[in-house]
Amino acid sequence: MALISQVFGNEIFDPFLCMINKCPVLNTPTDWKETTEAHVFIADLPGLNKEELNVEVVDDGRVLQLSGERKEEKGDENVKWHTGERFRGKFLRRFRLPENAKTDEVKASMENGVLTVTVPKQEPKKPERRVIEIEEK
Repeated sequence: MALISQVFGNEIFDPFLCMINKCPVLNTPTDWKETTEAHVFIADLPGLNKEELNVEVVDDGRVLQLSGERKEEKGDENVKWHTGERFRGKFLRRFRLPENAKTDEVKASMENGVLTVTVPKQEPKKPERRVIEIEEK
């Protein structure tokens, strides 16, 4: 029983929920859709404001990185907690962007705890063809 408590914490009755809350990928649900004009990322981040989030393009403009932290609530000794299921702590999501992403024009907005990041698309580079003249010797 002690081993179960070490692995799953106090969530003996629902260890799956405990695993979700401790996983930075599962606790930050994010959709990625592609339109004709852009790649759009939509992340549910209830209770967070824009000051608690970071939206970055890293790794030479190839990776979109969403990160932040949901702070622990201050303890009140007069409050008795029965269940704590909402995720607290740091999170980090990374998405490898395709070649057609215009990473210098990324825009982000937040409304009602939903972060929307728009990465415009550009025309894919066509393979360059260069004709080489043959010299006579």
